[in-house]
Amino acid sequence: MANRKTKLTYFDAAGRAEILRLLLTYAGKEFEDNRISRDKWPEIKPTTPFGQVPVVEIDGKVFGQTVAIANFFASEFGLYGKTNLDRLRIDQLVQLIEDFVQEVGKVYREPDEAKKAELEKKVKEEAAPKYLGFIEKMLNENKGQRLLGDSDTYGDIVIYDLVTGFLGPYTATAVEQSPLVKALAERIGNNDRIKAYKAKHN
Repeated sequence: MANRKTKLTYFDAAGRAEILRLLLTYAGKEFEDNRISRDKWPEIKPTTPFGQVPVVEIDGKVFGQTVAIANFFASEFGLYGKTNLDRLRIDQLVQLIEDFVQEVGKVYREPDEAKKAELEKKVKEEAAPKYLGFIEKMLNENKGQRLLGDSDTYGDIVIYDLVTGFLGPYTATAVEQSPLVKALAERIGNNDRIKAYKAKHN
């Protein structure tokens, strides 16, 4: 994607766009990080493919859906493994984390504050340890340092985003009981490009 003009549009927050920013950053790709304010959203919403963000504009064509865009970036940047089985392993991890996102989504959607607090506690104390336990096992099956093989992939960057992005407050306690996940996140976070990006936006 060296010669493609890329514009990523999302709110000025990590949220659902952060994995896309991380993939672009890790791969060393230049892109326009178009961070919009909430008050501009009603104006921008009708211009998006599905009435939601993030969206990415590549050479003048606009695409939506976070996972679809991330899969494309991973493929374009050589971060999607070497075989179809590698991609299946990455995809199952991504889907697993999407399941966790749905658990967290219940907290955001709950209007009753008491019930919201109860749901948040349940996510942190039950769901997060369960999902990170699954990921810990997956890492252990590959000697612990990466999801697969001996070089970083989309899967490793997704794990990093899981514990440092918008899901971070929900996984913080569980990460301390997941040494392989914690070590992987620290390693990705020490990547020069990622470190510079985080220093700028945190």
